[in-house]
Formats: sequence, structure tokens, C-alpha cells
Amino acid sequence: MSAYDADAIVVGGGLAGVAAAIAVAKCGLKTIHLAPVGPPDRRTSALMMPTVDYLRDAGLVDDPTAVGHALTQIRIIDATGRLIRAPETLFDAAEAGLDAFGWNFANARLMERFHAVAEGLDNLETRNVGVTDLGADHTLTLGDGSVLRAPLIVGADGKKSLIRSAAGFHIRETEFRQAALVCDLDLGRPIGGTSVEFHYPQGPFTLVPAGGTRANLVWIDDRALLEQARATGEEALAARFLEKSQRLFGAIALASPAFVFPLSTLSVDAAGADGVVLVGEAAHAFPPIGAQGLNLGLRDVADLATALASADRGRPDWAIGVSTDYSRRRASDLARTGGMVDTLFRSLLADMIPAQALRAGGLWALKLAPGLRKQAFALGMGRR
Repeated sequence: MSAYDADAIVVGGGLAGVAAAIAVAKCGLKTIHLAPVGPPDRRTSALMMPTVDYLRDAGLVDDPTAVGHALTQIRIIDATGRLIRAPETLFDAAEAGLDAFGWNFANARLMERFHAVAEGLDNLETRNVGVTDLGADHTLTLGDGSVLRAPLIVGADGKKSLIRSAAGFHIRETEFRQAALVCDLDLGRPIGGTSVEFHYPQGPFTLVPAGGTRANLVWIDDRALLEQARATGEEALAARFLEKSQRLFGAIALASPAFVFPLSTLSVDAAGADGVVLVGEAAHAFPPIGAQGLNLGLRDVADLATALASADRGRPDWAIGVSTDYSRRRASDLARTGGMVDTLFRSLLADMIPAQALRAGGLWALKLAPGLRKQAFALGMGRR
């Protein structure tokens, strides 16, 4: 059996993968990060305050005002036209004693910051190469034909994770006919720090503050409809956006190309086993509802760092112990968040009158009961 090339190998070059490589290296492990360069990520991520606090504590972001925009309010408008409609609801961070619920970051800006931190770690080596196979003895075959081996393998290689598949993790996956259209918009009037969600029958049309009159759009609807709308050209698409936003913010112009992404959910029975751990979308994926995707991925990274800090690396099976401990730490959060997002997404699509009544009643309760609102704040923000 060959000697190990590193203590840990992290596979995947997205934000969760880079954050995981940094966290593992900062725990003192000799780390190799396999991160093939991909196309620029033009998306944004709304990170809640517990996640922003983690970024600060981990040294990944010093000052969120330098790279993001504060989210101080969430406004929900029921635009379904259904028989039973929910009230318009405004959640204000000040109610929870916070300056903001979180911050909206451009993924590209976060990636620049993460890479700068990674480059300063002497025990972290990053290679621009992917993985083609994972052997039973933790031997990774790379795209250039070389092989590497480590006791701990971190799979951060996305929804179609090779690491997850090769290691034999069982998944549950559901595909939806809905997709998400995302782009940047210039509005006639600024939305300040308020994220505005118009809830339509096939999903929300959400405007997220991006500074000044700029907003990031996430529009969820039938994939065929979104592809058709995108194909009509910028002028017709802007007119559609004006209609969907109920003309609340004046004229709308596209500030970036529009992209359409299919939606699905994915979960694993366990997030770690036998010296292999999964982080980010290798372990979980959801529709962009409730701003949970990257928040959950960074909570994965935080728990991985905690499991590593608690490990006795003098034991020959230390990596197996880390994977078992990590899986235990992640279980309740993954189940709770997955259930919350799935329930919320399906409630937005529900046509049955009892489901409409439950959803409308829930929002009325949140609107009128401060105690319930505080509980909803804590759950939505991922507080543990």
C-alpha cells in the first residue's frame, strides 16, 4: 500500500470546496485541494448572520460591507390570486435585535477573497485538475493520469459528485419541472436593504438588494416558460419583469445576461463514513428558497473543522472517526433544513384549498405573533 501524499484531499473548486480546504488546512493538516478552474460564477448568495459570523471567525471575510450588501428586511407579497391569500408580511431585522438578517454577496467576490486566504497557507496546495476515480483504498485518479492518496477525503464536488457516488453514499433526489432564472437588474427606484418576494403560483419572483438601484433577481417558474421568456430578448424580458414586480420599483433594465437553472432536491442518508465526508451540494441541494444553499454548505465546513479539532490524530483510524463524528454533527441540521425548505417550496406550489389556508394562516400568525416571528427568524437564519 502506497504512502499517503497528504493528510486530507479536498475535491471541488466551488465556494464550499475552497472554504473546506482552508478549514482543513487551518486545523494543521497537510492538505491538497483539487479544484479545476470553471467558468465565472455570476450568481449571488444571501448569507445569514450566523454564516457571516463564521466567515469572520474563520478569517474568510474581514468586513462584509467591503464585499456585500446588508439585508435588513424581508417583504413577502402574495401574488397568487388564489381564493385564500396570505397577507403582505414584512420581517424587520430590528425586531430580532439585529442590524441585518444577513448580507448579499456576489459569489465571484467571495471566491476572490477565499482564494487570497488559501494562497497564504503553506500547508495547502491547490491543483487545477479534476478527479476521474476514487479507489477503495482512498486512491484518487486525477484527470492528468496521476494518483494521490490520503486518509481523509472531502467531497465538495457538487450535485453530481463523483466522490459521493464512488464512495457508495445513498442519495434521495427529486427533480421539479420548475427552474430558476437569475440575472442582475437596474431598477428605477432602489429597494434599500429589503429583499422583496412576490409569491406566484409556480414559485417566487424575488428581488435581492445589491446596492444602489441594482437588484439580483431569482425567478422560479416552469422551466419551459422561463426558457421561452429568456429567448424573447432583453426588451421583452424587461417588460415581463416589470409586470411580475407589479411596477413597484419603476423602470427595469437587465444589467447582466439571464441564465436558467433546473431545480431539484438532493439529500444523503449520512454526510460522512469510512474516512470520506461530503460538504456543500455533494451532500444536499435545494431550490433557492429561504436562502439556505451556501449557508448550509458553510455550516458543513464549520462542523468539519470542529470534528477535526476534536480528533485524536495519533490513532491509525483517526479519519474514520472524523467522518463518523462529522456525520453525527450534521444529521439534525440537514434533516431540519431539508424539511423546512421542502415544505416551504411545496406550500408555494400548492393548489389545494386546505394547503392554501394553512400557508395563509401561517403567515397571518407570523405577522401578528412576535414570539413566532422570533422563532421563524432563528430557524431561517440557521441558528443552532
